[in-house]
Amino acid sequence: MQPTPFAERVLDLVALVPVGCVTTYGDVAELLGEGGPRGVGAVMARWGGGVPWWRVIRADGTPPPHKAEEALRLLGSEGVRAAGGRVDLRRHRWDGEARQA
Repeated sequence: MQPTPFAERVLDLVALVPVGCVTTYGDVAELLGEGGPRGVGAVMARWGGGVPWWRVIRADGTPPPHKAEEALRLLGSEGVRAAGGRVDLRRHRWDGEARQA
């Protein structure tokens, strides 16, 4: 089954999250102006494997529980610090702006 148009928009946006940054499920929905955190989470669970899924975390700064260890390892390799399994959103949250490499 192919991703829905909404799913494609979610995945396109997640693909833009720069190395060293994170966003939340709610942030993605807000930036798109549609859906909500649960809808974004459903998209990521079903089709997120082809984008940097580990850069999308929960509003409390934690990665998805079923992939927490892998997500924290990948985030750490990108310079994102996570004390006690929680990312400091004030420091690492992506503002939605494109960044130059």
